[in-house]
Amino acid sequence: MQFKFTIIVPVFNEEDNLKRLEEDLLTFTQTSKISTKILFINDGSTDGSQIKIESICERHTNFNYLLFDKNYGLSAALKAGFDFTDTELVGYIDADLQTSPKDFNILLDHIATNELVTGVRTNRNDSFFKKNASALANSIRRVFTKDGMDDTGCPLKVMKTESAKKIPMFEGLHRFLPAMILLQGGRIKQVPLSLIHISEP
Repeated sequence: MQFKFTIIVPVFNEEDNLKRLEEDLLTFTQTSKISTKILFINDGSTDGSQIKIESICERHTNFNYLLFDKNYGLSAALKAGFDFTDTELVGYIDADLQTSPKDFNILLDHIATNELVTGVRTNRNDSFFKKNASALANSIRRVFTKDGMDDTGCPLKVMKTESAKKIPMFEGLHRFLPAMILLQGGRIKQVPLSLIHISEP
């Protein structure tokens, strides 16, 4: 099968979430609007995550993984995933399932005319402190980048791989993806997602 979309899933000590993650991702690959494969990036997990990842990949030929020798952080995991991807489109989702893979189909509706489409979380169930901290971080970022994004921390994005591969590696990369695409002259769009089970660290 010629795959068109790769979903990057950074993993760090997510042993307890991997069974449900496998089920949700598998369901999405069976209902996706385009042919999809999964790429786990094990960011130096110290629990049993790698054993479970290898078992998942043995069960499903469209699941694969990269294994880091130690924890390098989310930015490094995403950059490695972008560089490894060989499909036309690339997306990412957190392993803790703060967002649902099924919502990738909503974002994919808009990717033809954009280089990046990102979700915007609504109905968030975060604590007062987390909501305010996130709002402050987003407001500061907007002042400096002028990217116009309301929620770059949303762990659900789709990008054209050609654009993703041009993004340089730096700490905090995941919050500046829209700005990096704008610097390339690319187009970006944010799409509201109604989420109930969000708990951002």
